[in-house]
Amino acid sequence: MPQHVFITGATSGLGKALAEHYGRQGATLGLVGRRGERLRALVESLPNADVHACYGVDVRDRAALHAAAHDFIGRSGGRVDVVIACAGISVGTLTDHPEDHDVFDAVMQTNVMAMVATFEPFVGAMRDAGGGRLVGISSVAGVRGLPGGGAYSASKAAVTTYCESLRNELSRDGISVVTIAPGYVRTEMTAHNPYKMPFLMEADEFARRAANAIARGVSYTVIPWQMGIVARLMRVLPNAIYDRLARNAPRKPRKGE
Repeated sequence: MPQHVFITGATSGLGKALAEHYGRQGATLGLVGRRGERLRALVESLPNADVHACYGVDVRDRAALHAAAHDFIGRSGGRVDVVIACAGISVGTLTDHPEDHDVFDAVMQTNVMAMVATFEPFVGAMRDAGGGRLVGISSVAGVRGLPGGGAYSASKAAVTTYCESLRNELSRDGISVVTIAPGYVRTEMTAHNPYKMPFLMEADEFARRAANAIARGVSYTVIPWQMGIVARLMRVLPNAIYDRLARNAPRKPRKGE
């Protein structure tokens, strides 16, 4: 049965790949992104372009995001099956650079608070409709703190913990909460990483695997599975060993670098 799917961060990267995947599967989409022209071009490239809705919204604008959500709920007759909070910022940050404070704030607002704002309008609608799936895009970078990536690692750790709390809050309402932690995926966001990216995968393959995990209603998964093994090892490494490995690791460029 065709689904109604709402995706933030749809103009590029993982969000765009997920939109393309669900569009090919016959879903009716509500797509959110800051870059309106790119969003409209994406919609026009999809099958049945006229059934999809696009919203040129910065997810940090909670009121505008809620308005988009309520519009899509109305278009969907109250039944939205999947909501994917995919909007995110990945950039290097350093606490001893005061000019990075605003970058920290932007990362946390976009990666964490905008996810909360994305889900807020859909909880009641899904409860009334008898169920649905809320999907948070986390990252393997949230498993341990990465040097030079304090804002990004902290935000993704927060996403994982927030989604776990939400999953248990909503478990009796028939609403599943799925957390997906990508490893390295070939996107605009990773194109400028100045280091090797093990198990790098293509965005369309990530989208296929993520949609499968969402359909199964898994609580948490790392994609690809090889990075899941790395993540489990990272969790159990003693601090002394992890610190020795991480201290001299290459760092993600800061804004403007």
